[in-house]
Amino acid sequence: MREYFLGEEFTKQDVKQMNPLVLAYIGDAVYEIFIRTYIVSRNKDTCVNKLHKKTIQFVKANAQSYFIKEIQEYLNEEEIRIFKRGRNTKSNTAAKNACIQDYRMATGFEAVIGYLYLLNENERLEEIMKLVINLYEESLQNKGENNGVKS
Repeated sequence: MREYFLGEEFTKQDVKQMNPLVLAYIGDAVYEIFIRTYIVSRNKDTCVNKLHKKTIQFVKANAQSYFIKEIQEYLNEEEIRIFKRGRNTKSNTAAKNACIQDYRMATGFEAVIGYLYLLNENERLEEIMKLVINLYEESLQNKGENNGVKS
């Protein structure tokens, strides 16, 4: 399906030169579909409203900020470079329900996800998503399911 929409694959040079906010734009969508799939796979008989509430625990800016801080040591040099570019790029969009620091960290995180997706680095993308999901599950065990991710 990817090939149908992309036509040609992006080269590494193409992706490295993209505006980090474009990478974050793609990364936001990719991350959300991974998380929604994970949530539905564990809550098949749950109403959509509850699925949405569970998903929010993963996708809100303070959760993404927490995740990137925790997994940064697992990122390679290029991923760290992309993260920093995303984090440091000025956005015209204001953070709605997050402090600016969390919003910028989340933008950097999403830029990494978008970068890996556009390069079709699916194994690496899955590794990072597994780290995030493991962190989330640990936070549930440590804080109780209603509290979600540390902020």
